Amino acid sequence: MNGQSRKDIVPGIKVQIVQKQDQRSGKLTAGVVKDILTNSPSHPHGIKVRLTDGTVGRVKQIVTD
Repeated sequence: MNGQSRKDIVPGIKVQIVQKQDQRSGKLTAGVVKDILTNSPSHPHGIKVRLTDGTVGRVKQIVTD
């Protein structure tokens, strides 16, 4: 699942995000969602979230085990 729809993202799920400084390289950072920062129902570049470690970025992938 991609991270473009806000309804698919809830606090506590594992995701892969791209941080602002990593947008050019596309480097992904794994973590667990703490807060959802995007207010709109969807975003073409991914929903912006804050992870439990404080990292902020846009969701590129929702990790399913």
